[in-house]
Amino acid sequence: MVPVFSGVAFFAGLICEWSGAEIPGLVLFWIGLLLGASTFTPGAIRKLFKGKLGIGLLMTISAIGAVILGYVEEAAALAFLYSIAEALEDKAMDRARGGLRALLKLVPDTATVLVSGAQTEVAAKNLTVGQVMLVRPGERIATDGVVRSGRSSMDTSAITGESIPVEVEPGDAVPAGAINTAGALEVEATAAGTDNSLTTIVELVEKAQAEKGDRARLADKIARPLVPGVLILAALVAIIGSLFGDPELWVTRALVVLVAASPCALAISVPLTVVAAVGAASKFGVIIKSGAVFERFGGIRHIAVDKTGTLTRNKPTVTAVLTAADVTEGQLLAWASAIEQHSTHPLAAAMAAAAPGAPAAAAVTEKAGHGIEGTVDGVKITVGSPRWLEVGDLGDQVAALEEQGMTVVIVHRDGVPAGAIGVRDELRPEVPEVVRTLARDRIGVTMLTGDNARTARALARQAGIVDVRAELRPEDKAAAIVQLSGTAPVAMIGDGINDAPALAVADIGIAMGATGSDAAIESADVAFTGHDLRLLPRAFDHARRGRRIINQNIALSLLIIAALLPLALFGVLGLAAVVLVHEIAEVIVILNGLRAARTQKAVS
Repeated sequence: MVPVFSGVAFFAGLICEWSGAEIPGLVLFWIGLLLGASTFTPGAIRKLFKGKLGIGLLMTISAIGAVILGYVEEAAALAFLYSIAEALEDKAMDRARGGLRALLKLVPDTATVLVSGAQTEVAAKNLTVGQVMLVRPGERIATDGVVRSGRSSMDTSAITGESIPVEVEPGDAVPAGAINTAGALEVEATAAGTDNSLTTIVELVEKAQAEKGDRARLADKIARPLVPGVLILAALVAIIGSLFGDPELWVTRALVVLVAASPCALAISVPLTVVAAVGAASKFGVIIKSGAVFERFGGIRHIAVDKTGTLTRNKPTVTAVLTAADVTEGQLLAWASAIEQHSTHPLAAAMAAAAPGAPAAAAVTEKAGHGIEGTVDGVKITVGSPRWLEVGDLGDQVAALEEQGMTVVIVHRDGVPAGAIGVRDELRPEVPEVVRTLARDRIGVTMLTGDNARTARALARQAGIVDVRAELRPEDKAAAIVQLSGTAPVAMIGDGINDAPALAVADIGIAMGATGSDAAIESADVAFTGHDLRLLPRAFDHARRGRRIINQNIALSLLIIAALLPLALFGVLGLAAVVLVHEIAEVIVILNGLRAARTQKAVS
């Protein structure tokens, strides 16, 4: 609201001046000047004491110089325009970042531990290494551990983003936050309740965000050498001129030099261009969180992509059916669907959807970690993993389906293999086109996934991605981003909690879809409101165009300063002429910056 009040005071001062009320007008100009300057001058001074020189400092110095020369109106205009431009940018890109700590809500408040065979409830934060937790079906794992007894399926989608549950047995590691979907498990804690994989993710993200937060804006990078250079020049003009001529003349000329070097056009045009571009991007589903992010976005030369939920639909479907000689595909799917309708397993939903008109099943029982069985039309049907059910003559074909990245379940009829069903999280249809477009734009693509290498390679072949890195933990993904960024600016796109560290450490982190995890959205710099990956090349095109416009405005602003400095130095132009040139330049760069609001239509 302060910049608004600054503008109200400034325009009220203009009205008073035009009506002949000069004293009230001067008072209003001073009010507008002080209000506008209050939004950037204190920050500029604080940065100065820390050894940081920014564009806000130059604007402050220019305003002071204008006031000393008696041009309060011009100083008020400068302060108002700069404050409103900064406020517009902050308003356009004010994004709440409160979701990261919500990640820790995946850990239950309490856990059941076994002490000498007795069950005791303790606070999850008090868990220590070596304690044995009892995890019932439907409960979350309170901290990282290793299964000591029991078999079950673990839903790790909230942690890894992988849609297909993992079968676990004694000796298998399980992460904090995973959901036990079937049988009861006894899990020995391998990490303390306050120091597990989830807390590590939070720490990685916060550290990366703190490091990234110090990256300077383009205008500030330019101002860093410009500020001391201009101050030294003005001081030399005043000192040397006073030694050989009229001190009053040369001190005044030094102040005019300060105003001539004021980056008014630069200060106003860059934020305005960013606001225009960011607003336009939001109209086609791309939310950009800050001006610095937008300025970096156009320079990205490599993109790392998560697999599940980003390249794939995150919805497992039946993609292959193998049958024994006397069984049809329809029969096999009907049997499996009839049984799996009684299970909450995500693969069960895929098979049930493949045969919606399946007959009713009776006496259905589920054996944790093995499978599910029941009776359909008087026949005993068992559905389970190839790890627990014999595959019979289908062994080679089952292996081939697994090599294609499918999860395979075996169906037995009266204890005899009747067939196999392959389920896979399918690639989004637009992915191959997007990868080709990025390659044409000379943007490299790398797949990063926590899934197994076989599945990752199979999907990468379909997508046209050559660089595939699989079976990665969250910290491994972050390390891969650091390695990739050593050769070119890198963006990371993902939607899961396990992507959060990589999103945070990347030059640009992109959260995929409004339904992505809070941790992913908070860690990212850019969020896509939809799941169509064609947004990616479109967003890059838009950012590159905006970056070109920003560069044009910067070049024009610097050219104006370079032209005005010698003219002011030798007295060719006085302050009024200098201010007029600046105002004309501001209009030009503002009009140019508004071009960033135009967007190209999406390619259908």
